[in-house]
Amino acid sequence: MSNVSTFSSIQGCCWFKDGERKIRVAADKQRVKKRPPSSMSCFRVSANRSSEKDIRIGLLGASGYTGAEIVRLLANHPHFGVTLMTADRKAGQSMDSVFPHLTAQKLPRLISVKDADFSSVDAVFCCLPHGTTQDIIKALPTALKIVDLSADFRLRDISEYEEWYGQPHTAVELQKEVVYGLTELLRDDIKKARLVANPGCYPTSVQLPLVPLLKANLIKHENIIIDAKSGVSGAGRGAKETNLYSEIAEGISSYGVTRHRHVPEIEQGLSDVAQSKVTVSFTPHLMPMIRGMQSTIYVEMAPGVRTEDLYQQLKSSYEEEEFVKVLEEGVVPRTHNVRGSNYCFMNVFPDRIPGRAIIISVIDNLVKGASGQALQNLNIMLGLPETTGLLHQPVFP
Repeated sequence: MSNVSTFSSIQGCCWFKDGERKIRVAADKQRVKKRPPSSMSCFRVSANRSSEKDIRIGLLGASGYTGAEIVRLLANHPHFGVTLMTADRKAGQSMDSVFPHLTAQKLPRLISVKDADFSSVDAVFCCLPHGTTQDIIKALPTALKIVDLSADFRLRDISEYEEWYGQPHTAVELQKEVVYGLTELLRDDIKKARLVANPGCYPTSVQLPLVPLLKANLIKHENIIIDAKSGVSGAGRGAKETNLYSEIAEGISSYGVTRHRHVPEIEQGLSDVAQSKVTVSFTPHLMPMIRGMQSTIYVEMAPGVRTEDLYQQLKSSYEEEEFVKVLEEGVVPRTHNVRGSNYCFMNVFPDRIPGRAIIISVIDNLVKGASGQALQNLNIMLGLPETTGLLHQPVFP
């Protein structure tokens, strides 16, 4: 039986301010009393687990970069504790033997998914490779809150998934209840979700600046050009010839030209807000750096719209957001300045071509582009302040 129940408080009391967007938590363990379950998704510590974190987390696919990043972030989370970790090819090993930088943490040994007891966890992060997640999540207990970091549930259109990922969708019914987890733009839906499809890294860096502009009808739906660049960690930890040091260092390589799998995800989100089909020109590039992502986006402004209007729209859209920052006018976002953090920095510049503008958006592909946003989403799903465990500042130099 789960040690976490749904209550109206976390270690005492939980109240809402500003339309439930800001949650304050007051901790007073001496006054914690059992209360009947409520429909609110706030959690509290069970008395017999006072020395442990109160929400038990299962991590599937812990031996990849996103799995390791989840573990790193949860080290500073006051409520989430990892109690189950799977990695089929590393089963039986300790996490510090796979990732020595996590030696200081007390973690369970890695096991195979087939040996996992999901009755002992309250929520799951799924960091398995694309194409392997649908059957596994479909078989999980329905009481679990799940954030899936693969691409297996991001596309609502089943036929589109099959076209871009080259295999049939095996959880069609489950797909109907999935919520897409672009946190700042869809948090109200995320609050009520059981299963969240965490966005891809490129779609995060692209949609955060473009969605508010399309929604306000400030840019045209046509001729959107996205020139995106990522560190090599975005390609995963698997051994690949193209990821060898001698192949990556001292050079830039384009990949997935016209056929990158994040294209339909980007177009799905932009088309939703535009209420018509949006088609983009998207080309990603692999950079000789470990982590970091920059999307440089070229747009045509609507008649009569100025670059200043785009800037003010983004500024007002994100002025209350912790993790999305529109920089001062003229300041160019740099990947160095978001490294290791859950922040997205962006800005808008006038193009030399009249009627066009240039938008630059930067994130850490492993944090805001993956594990950090996943943690932000699970915080929301469980009624916690979404910044919990994520307020560490970028690492520089």
